[in-house]
Amino acid sequence: MKKTELLERALNLDFLSVEEGVFLFEQATTSELTYVGNRLRRQKKGSEPVTWIIDRNVNTTNVCIANCKFCNFFRPPGHKEIYITDIETYKRKIEETFRYGGEQLLLQGGHHPDLGLKYYTDLFRELKSLYPNLKLHALGPPEIAHICKLEQMTHYDVLKELQASGMDSLPGAGAEILNDRVRRLISKGKCSGKEWLDVMRAAHQLNLTTSATMMFGHVETVRERFEHLVDIRQVQSEKPESSKGFLAFIPWPFQDEGTLLNRLRGIRNAVSGEEYVRMIALSRIMLPNIINIQASWLTVGKEIAQVCLHSGANDFGSIMIEENVVSAAGAPHRFTADGIQSAIKEAGFTPQLRNQEYEYRDLPESIEQQVIDY
Repeated sequence: MKKTELLERALNLDFLSVEEGVFLFEQATTSELTYVGNRLRRQKKGSEPVTWIIDRNVNTTNVCIANCKFCNFFRPPGHKEIYITDIETYKRKIEETFRYGGEQLLLQGGHHPDLGLKYYTDLFRELKSLYPNLKLHALGPPEIAHICKLEQMTHYDVLKELQASGMDSLPGAGAEILNDRVRRLISKGKCSGKEWLDVMRAAHQLNLTTSATMMFGHVETVRERFEHLVDIRQVQSEKPESSKGFLAFIPWPFQDEGTLLNRLRGIRNAVSGEEYVRMIALSRIMLPNIINIQASWLTVGKEIAQVCLHSGANDFGSIMIEENVVSAAGAPHRFTADGIQSAIKEAGFTPQLRNQEYEYRDLPESIEQQVIDY
């Protein structure tokens, strides 16, 4: 294998193999990868601004039987701290989100053994009846798979009912690493990698907009990272022509503070800022059929995320008015609307507010700047 030939093929939007991706990870310099990642970004996005969004991650419940070893947020059934969010709490948080300039809830939760399809369809309908303009970026493939098991229904049929009740788009949550060796070690109670991908295939058949993610830097090998990227790319290549499919890919490093992986197995996040930048560039290189690559400022901080904008990323994610899961494992970073725009400008780009469909939004005339920390 020749490095220069592979990088040239990447610039031609060729689909590189797992082996070729691993070779570039091991042999290419950071400057080579970021140069190619940045050129590919410009090919895809031209001089378009760097996008960002205002939303809020509200959790339906913290009850979960998946027992993921990287999650400090969940509580098992019967625990004294369990909850299911009530409608008054949703109303308060939605109205706060609107005041902060947001229009969307990222609505997720645990694998509750007693919350089936009717619970979610009733909830979505009630929220949409109260707030017709609210966008629901809701659940994720593992939660869909869990509901399917409870109801003995197909992915397609469950998603179709959720879509009819008000779900606007499906997040790429719970991907972690799609290799089942890894999933047995870190998230045995969640769906398999294949089922995660199959849920997304069904979503694309329904023209639901989705995203894809990767949480790395724990027990996976480098090869397993690239298998993950190739699997995501394959599903995107299968989507119907009318479907947007995966509108974005978001990689982030494992946050280890207080997790079972750290406490019981001594596994720490050893992903340096440079390695994260390299993975952003390689995500752009390996995923020529996904238009948006997002830098995870929440987990890597402002400065590294700014470098990512020169390495293949074109999106800065959300100010995340509320986020409980990653923060519970040690992600300390916060942004206001002014702060995220300033960070993008400092990196040499023009900030542009967007919605989940990556359509531009006008910045609301009045945005409350306070960010709530939970």
